[in-house]
Amino acid sequence: MAKNKDKEVKTNAMRILDKNKIPYETITYVCDAFIDGLHTAEKTGAPVEQSFKTLVARGKSKEYYVLVLPIAEEVDLKAAAKVLGEKSIEMIHVKDITAVTGYVRGGCSPLGMKKQYKTIIQESAEKYSEIYVSGGRIGSTIKVNPVDLARAADAAFADFTVKG
Repeated sequence: MAKNKDKEVKTNAMRILDKNKIPYETITYVCDAFIDGLHTAEKTGAPVEQSFKTLVARGKSKEYYVLVLPIAEEVDLKAAAKVLGEKSIEMIHVKDITAVTGYVRGGCSPLGMKKQYKTIIQESAEKYSEIYVSGGRIGSTIKVNPVDLARAADAAFADFTVKG
C-alpha cells in the first residue's frame, strides 16, 4: 500500500477535489482488473464499514443516477427510487458503465463522470470523519470527508440500502 499525493497520476475525481480545495488522501494498490470493494478494502487496509462503492442506476424517466453506499450493503431499489423522485430505478448493465460514466468497472468514482448526474450518498457515511471511495481508476482509492465529498459531487445524503 503506497500513500502519496505528488507522484499519483491525477484523475478527474482528484482534479475536482483539488479545484474545490478539498483535502483528501490517495491510496494506491496494485491491481490489473476489477476486484470488488471488499477485496479493495483488504488491499488498502481501509475499514470495511467506511469503504463505499459507486453504482449507477437508470430511472423510468431514462435519467441516470449515482448511488454511493457501503461496500457490504445492497441498494433498496424502491427506497432509492423514492428518494430520487422516480417511479422505479434499475442498475445499469456492466457493459454500459464506461459509456455512461467514462470510468471502467472497479474504477468508478462519484466525482468526475462524463456528466454530472444526480447523486445520493447513503446517510450512514455522515457518521464518519472520513470515507473511502474509488479514485477514478482501478488501483486508486480516495480517503475524504463525506460532507466534503457530497459538496464536490453536489450529492444529498439519504437512506436507500436494504435493511437486514
